[in-house]
Amino acid sequence: MTEQNLDTKDCITPNGVAHELADSVMPMKASYRKSKLFVLAIAAGAFIAFGAQVSLNVMTGTEAISWGIAKLVGAMTFATGLMMVVLTGAELFTGNVMMTFAIIEKRISVWRLLRNWSIVYVGNFVGSIILATLIYFSGCSHNSHEALGVLGLTTAYTKATLPFVEAFTRGILCNWLVCLAIWMASSSRHVIGKIFAIFFPIMTFVASGYEHSIANMYFLTNGLFLKHTPAIVAASGLTPEQLSGLTVKTCLLNNLLPVTLGNIVGAIVFVVLLFWTAYLRDDHKEL
Repeated sequence: MTEQNLDTKDCITPNGVAHELADSVMPMKASYRKSKLFVLAIAAGAFIAFGAQVSLNVMTGTEAISWGIAKLVGAMTFATGLMMVVLTGAELFTGNVMMTFAIIEKRISVWRLLRNWSIVYVGNFVGSIILATLIYFSGCSHNSHEALGVLGLTTAYTKATLPFVEAFTRGILCNWLVCLAIWMASSSRHVIGKIFAIFFPIMTFVASGYEHSIANMYFLTNGLFLKHTPAIVAASGLTPEQLSGLTVKTCLLNNLLPVTLGNIVGAIVFVVLLFWTAYLRDDHKEL
């Protein structure tokens, strides 16, 4: 099959995706009014949180199977979150790091980029908090004799106590794959193609244990709620000294800060600069 036939019948070629992102998709995101951007960001934060919560659900009670298989099961369900984001047009910070394509191509200003990132990041956080609050008051964390809540609490504790460098590098690896998922989904002309393009890279990053800043907004908020649930704390076996490491400050400084920076680096270096060099750089040489 020739590249021309591939482009017109099945999907957009990699070169075409690069041009579409740089010339159309990312500049359009930069032009959204603030209210639209914020609402779509809240939606994306909630969608990723839905994926995070269902991954906790399916990994609960998997002690009888291997650690790797349990991670795989959770990873397969987590991908639902990004599918909802892409197919509804919601605004996700980690994907919007690829707006730097439009910066390099001088399609948008740095101010427009920072405006988008700040509104979307805050909106994603709001969406995550909304879902964490609803889940907490739903009582679902008490399912399986507190086991679901225990997993949520220990997950948050582990993330909040990661060393800075580990959180940063896991953030790089994560958003390399997340942006590849978005890139690949952008190439497909069909919904089913977009779903499969998203599924495998997201499954890979979650099963590998990499760190996604927006997902962590939910995991950490969920853990902060569960920290104040005596039955779940008792079942977790975590000591008061250990739980003192799970605070708003540690969540922000030990996890969200390094993971967010890693997510930015992963997208810019290993997706934007890599594919700009491969597909867009030669356009400037021809001018």
